[in-house]
Amino acid sequence: MTSTPGWFRTNREEAAEPPSGGAGGQRPRVLIIYASAGAGHDGASRELAHRLRERGLLADCVDLADIFPWRLGRLLRGTYHGMLSRLPWIYGLLFSIGGNFSRAAPITRALLRPVWPRVLEALPADTRAVVSTYPVVSQIVGPLRREGRLAVPVITYLTDFAVNPIWVSPGVDVHCAAHVTTRAEARALGAGEVRVAGRMVSAAFRPGDEEEKRRVRERLGLPVDARLALLVAGSWGVGAVARTAAEIADTGVAVPVVVCGRNTALYRRLRRRGTGYVFGWVEDMPALLRAADVLVENAGGLTALEAMACGLPVATYRPIPGHGRANAATMARAGVATWVRRRADLGPTLLRLADGTGGQRQRSAGLALFDTDPAGVVADIARGITASATPSRLAEAGPAGRPPLGPVPVDDPVLRESASFLETSVPVEGAVPAEVRAGLAAATPRRTLTRWVGLRAGMARLWTGVDQPHRDGGNRPANRPDRRG
Repeated sequence: MTSTPGWFRTNREEAAEPPSGGAGGQRPRVLIIYASAGAGHDGASRELAHRLRERGLLADCVDLADIFPWRLGRLLRGTYHGMLSRLPWIYGLLFSIGGNFSRAAPITRALLRPVWPRVLEALPADTRAVVSTYPVVSQIVGPLRREGRLAVPVITYLTDFAVNPIWVSPGVDVHCAAHVTTRAEARALGAGEVRVAGRMVSAAFRPGDEEEKRRVRERLGLPVDARLALLVAGSWGVGAVARTAAEIADTGVAVPVVVCGRNTALYRRLRRRGTGYVFGWVEDMPALLRAADVLVENAGGLTALEAMACGLPVATYRPIPGHGRANAATMARAGVATWVRRRADLGPTLLRLADGTGGQRQRSAGLALFDTDPAGVVADIARGITASATPSRLAEAGPAGRPPLGPVPVDDPVLRESASFLETSVPVEGAVPAEVRAGLAAATPRRTLTRWVGLRAGMARLWTGVDQPHRDGGNRPANRPDRRG
């Protein structure tokens, strides 16, 4: 590990008080490497860094896009955004290939090998642990750890509920999972040590009471006595948002309140249509979540977690291809969200979640995710309190090489069912277990092969818009709702 190079930009907290703890009297430093692909990964990284600093550690965050040379990180980020916004079926196809092709992860590692020196150069000399919050990052730091070029422990914080094989990399010491279902999927894919460490969001996301809900609605100009369904689609506002808003309104069960994020075109389109109440970029998201009765989302991302922390039941509807559909399946199996698969089920599901006992059970399951703090796991490893003696390796195929699952509450049949498939499914070497493969198949768009006919024209559209300013100017719309009758 060397000094930080000039090209490396990091969100670093400089020590204001005398250093204490750790080796040589220095506070342990943790380097968190994320990817600015939406708000989920960098949001989790910022919150982890904040909590580590509260525990007395030093914490730096770095964007993978800043590590890649020749502005490749920015190009890849723009390509990803372009696929989700314009050709989501291509992203779903690539996601499915990565999940079902056994050589996808090794090929990814080989392609990323030229980035190794820049990652090593980015590590401050006093780094005591490296945390990955993005699957591609794990495919870089895991092999570095396994080959002995990275001398400190590596932790992967699984930001997704569903685990794609690209998340699992040899050499990672510990994987932090949200739930026993996520842990089971990671172990089935060959991960070594996987700890159910819960989730973390800002402390501002907390349950509210009826009086607070009323005050927020009055302040935002929302109907005080109506049942409100808050519709979100990430910071980029991707997916069938306009269609979903119209279908929520058509149920007559709830009034849609749509958050468009930075998608100004979507914001203007919904305002013209007069569908429900429309917000652009929202700064006070905790208050808006506490004003709603149910959340409708399409990707299983950060806002879904924030809603769970607020005690708001979550419904996944028309999930985006790829990780959106995979997360929908895993969250539903974990009991923290409901996947609405048919339009006819949308209204009854919203009613049940907002007013029924099903919503109460889901609220309890969601709030339970925050009973433990992943920052505690990372802090202990950085301080040397608990860490693997040697870098962990992918579990060998077969029951002899598969580490035990650990205790599962016997009084919770949902959790036992979620974890039990590891005991009944023995994968052959290099294969994805059937249950995990089925979850990945849920991420594959329908009629994918027939859409290859339009691939050339579609790719032309994609690359035309890669990393370009939004056609509407890219400015954030005002943070206020708009109701058109």
